[in-house]
Amino acid sequence: MTKSELIVSLAGSYPQLLAKDAELTVKTILDAMSDALANGQRIEIRGFGSFALSVRPPRVGRNPRSGEKVMVEEKRVPHFKPGKELRQRVDVAANQN
Repeated sequence: MTKSELIVSLAGSYPQLLAKDAELTVKTILDAMSDALANGQRIEIRGFGSFALSVRPPRVGRNPRSGEKVMVEEKRVPHFKPGKELRQRVDVAANQN
């Protein structure tokens, strides 16, 4: 599902909500989540899952064209861990197909 599909679904589920308001709601939530992760905070949504930062240590990589060694700096990347309820729902849906 894309961001625009989420907005359309939200607006369709709540007829009193204008599409413009649904778009603002989705944008606000995603911005708040992005800001929290950028500040090193963990996000937990019960029944859905949690988002946290994983640290990838520095390492020696290789340039695929020349094969020369390149130092790759340490990175902080977002990591999603699904909650128990989400895992169960996905598993049940996968078994029905």
